[in-house]
Amino acid sequence: MVCPRCGSNRIKVLDSRDAEGGHAVRRRRECEGCGHRYTTYERLERPKLIVVKKDHTREPYRREKVAHGIWRALEKRPISQEKVDQVLDELEERLVSRGEKEVPSREIGELVMAELKNLDEVAYIRFASVYRSFKDVESFKQELNKLESE
Repeated sequence: MVCPRCGSNRIKVLDSRDAEGGHAVRRRRECEGCGHRYTTYERLERPKLIVVKKDHTREPYRREKVAHGIWRALEKRPISQEKVDQVLDELEERLVSRGEKEVPSREIGELVMAELKNLDEVAYIRFASVYRSFKDVESFKQELNKLESE
């Protein structure tokens, strides 16, 4: 570990604690060279997943890309960063627990929709409208009616 400010490797740990529900360790560090304080997180490295898209192309799974889609659906909704991180952690745990290296993008989308349905119905409808590419108002109404009946 080196100081992000001065590059010194004389770093001391001031405080350590569990973070992200025990899935990470948060450490407060201080550079003995320049006195700069900063926070680091240690997380278990998960197996690398490959996403198989609709057109059968493959790309590495990127948490940031999924998070971006979730945040777009949650725009101006009262949901905290911790909740979104929890949704992402649960999603990744489900994907990794399958034991497969390749995951269809369709499955990721369905898992995100299921999580959003429990988290915020408005965000669920926003995400579903993009993900399912509603062709017209009628298909959108059908999805709303399905949500109301549940």
